[in-house]
Amino acid sequence: MSLRLYDTATRSVRDFQPLREGAVSIYHCGLTVQAEPHVGHIRKEVVFDVLRRWLTRLGYDVTIIANITDIDDKILAKSAEEGRPWWAHAYENERWLNRAYDVLGCLPPTYEPRATGHIPEMIELMDTLIERGHAYPADDASGDVYFDVRSWPSYGELSGMRIDEMEAAADADPRGKRDPRDFALWKGHKPDEPVTASWASPWGRGRPGWHLECSAMAGKYLGDEFDIHGGGIDLRFPHHENEIAQSKAAGQRFARWWMHNAWVTTSGEKMSKSLGNSLLVREVVKRVRPIELRYYLVAAHYRSHVEFSFDALDEAAAAFRRIEGYVRRATELVGDVSDGVLCAEFAEAMDDDLSVPAALAALQGVIREGNKLVLDGASDALRGNLASVRAMLDVLGVDPLSPPWSEAADGSDLHDVVDRLVAVALEERAAARARKDYAAADRIRDRLTVAGVAVEDTPDGPRWTLSGSAPTDDLTTDDLTTDDLTTDEVQ
Repeated sequence: MSLRLYDTATRSVRDFQPLREGAVSIYHCGLTVQAEPHVGHIRKEVVFDVLRRWLTRLGYDVTIIANITDIDDKILAKSAEEGRPWWAHAYENERWLNRAYDVLGCLPPTYEPRATGHIPEMIELMDTLIERGHAYPADDASGDVYFDVRSWPSYGELSGMRIDEMEAAADADPRGKRDPRDFALWKGHKPDEPVTASWASPWGRGRPGWHLECSAMAGKYLGDEFDIHGGGIDLRFPHHENEIAQSKAAGQRFARWWMHNAWVTTSGEKMSKSLGNSLLVREVVKRVRPIELRYYLVAAHYRSHVEFSFDALDEAAAAFRRIEGYVRRATELVGDVSDGVLCAEFAEAMDDDLSVPAALAALQGVIREGNKLVLDGASDALRGNLASVRAMLDVLGVDPLSPPWSEAADGSDLHDVVDRLVAVALEERAAARARKDYAAADRIRDRLTVAGVAVEDTPDGPRWTLSGSAPTDDLTTDDLTTDDLTTDEVQ
């Protein structure tokens, strides 16, 4: 079975054929760094990390460009509230984004271009659009430049919307527009904005519109045509619709596939600032280990919404710990293993539009066989089973014995300290059990559980693993709210 991916543009699952044999080029819209990333944002990063890992496993050389929007209305507004430069505000939140990438085990993009570093490319693109009759400077001396949506007959092809049914574009003062649906390519500098947030252009000082930057950066790094453009489903309109229009109107072929992941929701609604339920990545990983949060985000199909709750998160964490338990038990018996052969059902599921739920079902089947083999001790069959399991986990980015997870678990002085402290507690528990004081033994185990240490009794003695932070029954989504880091609001 060859790889098949859902294409939003054709609304169908199609056989994937890259533009260039042996190589895949991907652009996915990064974040507007007005605040720290929450779980809803980071799902997109995890989804495209799994896509990248699978393509690499299939033998492709993968190039991924993920932009950073480091200038926009919200960044200017929030930095003004804080009383510090806009660029300092943006950079701090860009670093939070990179930490979130790292903490969830996402491979870094091939390149992360910033919008502010590509003003010349944007000006060149606007020149081309004006010359071709698809864009125009505003007639109100504002310095704004707009894309003329009615000049492009295919406008609406991605979303399936008709121009006359669209609402007005709310990204600039409508007085300078020929049509209220025309969207801003360039925003003229305003007196109340810092001069540092503007650049010289043929139409006066100003800054780029949100949509323009992605077309310019995708074209610069991936060329006039590339394989896959991705992002959250909320970007399909207007952002991606506008990207298609301005890029194709400028003569580019642009993306051959459009992939969109669904939202993370709370109470059935998209996680966003307006709902007051945004969950910071750095706060959620205090509840469960980062690898467990990644497993939670990976487990659902990327085109399915994930209804976030701490109960569901804890269930996913417990499910992953069972997988991890097998990997560690088998490794104790057979040692480290080299890259294994993927289960056929797993590979078929991944080739079927990255169907991770079906892939996990196949993985669980292999682990069930592995658990039977563990009972008989070390064997070649167990070694092969473990190698296969770890290869499948690696595709999903959740192999507990691979970087960065192995480093987090075993490479720090803190782990050694915890190991010694837990060993003392387990010795006390063993002594209590030896004198048949089972109530005392249970109290020790319960206190370890509250501290986030899971104890498993085995024929070779007790084994412990970190099970995540202590339960926090009084922790609610309202306790972890933050401003939204937008990929999901029209600018």
